Amino acid sequence: MATRQRTYVLAGLLAALALLTTALLSSVLATVFFAITVAYVLFPLSEWFVGHGLSKRLAAAAATAIAFVGGSLVLVPPVVVLYRRRRDLFAFFRQLPEDVTVVLGEMRYTLDIQSALVGLRRSLTDLAVGLASETPIIALKVVLFTILVYAMLWQPSAPGKVLYRTIPHPYHDVVTRFHERLRGTLYAIYVLQAATAFGTFLVAWAVFAALGYDSAFSLAVVAGVLQFVPVVGPSVVVLAIAAAEVVVGDVVGALLVTVLGLVLVGFLPDAVIRPRLARYTTGMPASLYFVGFTGGVLSLGLVGFIAGPVIVALLVEAANLLAEERGPGQQALG
Repeated sequence: MATRQRTYVLAGLLAALALLTTALLSSVLATVFFAITVAYVLFPLSEWFVGHGLSKRLAAAAATAIAFVGGSLVLVPPVVVLYRRRRDLFAFFRQLPEDVTVVLGEMRYTLDIQSALVGLRRSLTDLAVGLASETPIIALKVVLFTILVYAMLWQPSAPGKVLYRTIPHPYHDVVTRFHERLRGTLYAIYVLQAATAFGTFLVAWAVFAALGYDSAFSLAVVAGVLQFVPVVGPSVVVLAIAAAEVVVGDVVGALLVTVLGLVLVGFLPDAVIRPRLARYTTGMPASLYFVGFTGGVLSLGLVGFIAGPVIVALLVEAANLLAEERGPGQQALG
């Protein structure tokens, strides 16, 4: 009885300290979460380096460097593209009329383009000022992220040993199932999305260049990055180009870029690349993934991009475990 009471007291103490730690470290929780998920995905790569002769330290350092470069390849190119093409964007905006009237049957709606551009300029200015003021904090978080990823890749078994020791043995299989579901979900978010985004970039570059756009490379970069946004994805770029063509009076060009863009850029990479890599994931339905992505981003901000689908995936796995516990005849979710 004393041993059980002591266990309850220690469990309560652990929960209280966890809440206190969460409150004190709330400003870096998103960074810690991202680091854990990235290390989860990079662990097989680190093990591959170890299997080819590198020490654990060097393998962890190499995998961490790859994570840093990969993140830069996603975040830096859109900023560089926008900066280098800023004159083209300004020239395009100057060509836009002050307003556009949309006619649908007997209904007429006037879009005030100039007011929208003024609001957009103010928003971009506020964003730039905010990022400039946050630069030291962002740099500190990048350092923290790098250290955490390296540490978890160097000693990956330490958290698992602690977790299994604190959970009763009959529930170890539940932890294992959650681990497998989490690994598959993170692989789908990071690796599969990155491969599809790269394929989208290549296809978009070819399509936009064939259609004669001078900024084909820049548009392709933006289309590839937007592939990380589920459902909507690179179609936004295609539709934006089509809208620009309509505004300048080229209806035929708008129809051409809409048809070719939506089919070759918006659909083809998803249809070809995803099925080939799907076997490495847990196969969570796209609808549930979209629910997790949207709800996570709206509730948690940027970290919700990862946290939302992860929570939904773990919920699905918990439902499957309960269905299996009730009997083999119960149908599991995807």
